[in-house]
Formats: sequence, structure tokens, C-alpha cells
Amino acid sequence: QVQLVESGGGLVQPGGSLRLSCAASGFSLDYYTIGWFRQAPGKEREGVSCISERDGSTYYADSVKGRFTISRDNAKNTVYLQMNSLKPEDTAVYYCATHDGGTTGWDVPEGYDSWGQGTQVTVSS
Repeated sequence: QVQLVESGGGLVQPGGSLRLSCAASGFSLDYYTIGWFRQAPGKEREGVSCISERDGSTYYADSVKGRFTISRDNAKNTVYLQMNSLKPEDTAVYYCATHDGGTTGWDVPEGYDSWGQGTQVTVSS
């Protein structure tokens, strides 16, 4: 059974850090481009970051550039999202997903086919 499981969310003060994990089971992440998305209440799901399976290229939304870092550990079949200098506007449910390999842009949710259940990140003092 193909499954993605996110973990690492929680409550953190502004300026703090969290590391999210996206662990895969039932398949190898090596062969997939993996994206991180987030969705805040009342807002659309937005692309946060992506890491390519081909060459490890990484992509970031402008709002998180310089603060977030995506990485993958193929031995652990896990993709990480290191989030530093967190802001209240980063509060959202964070999801990881596998890209379907089509031509849809990395930050378009419709281009992804398998999703995890999400992990809540709350940035508040």
C-alpha cells in the first residue's frame, strides 16, 4: 500500500524552527519528485517547496526562500522540510505529495497524485 506520512509539526514561537518529515511506505521515494504544500484555514493549498528526483533540484515559494530547506534521505525513504525563522503566517497544515511526472508546475497541487494526511504547524507567541 502506497502511503506518505508527515510528522514533526507542532506549536512554535515566532523565530523558532521545526523540521517536518515525509516518510514513504510501499514505494521508493527515489523515483519521485516530492512537493511540500500548506493550507491555512480559508485559503487555497499553496506550494511551499519541491525536490526533483532527477537531479535533486530544489524549488521554493518566494515567501519561504532563505528560511526553509528541503532535502531527501533515500536510505531512510524520507523527505524533510527544515523550517527556520518561522512567522505567524507560516501557520497551516503541511502536506507532502508525489508529483505525477507530468508537465504541471511544481507548485500546482493538481500535478500531484499521492498525498499524506498532513501535519499542523502553528506559529504563535
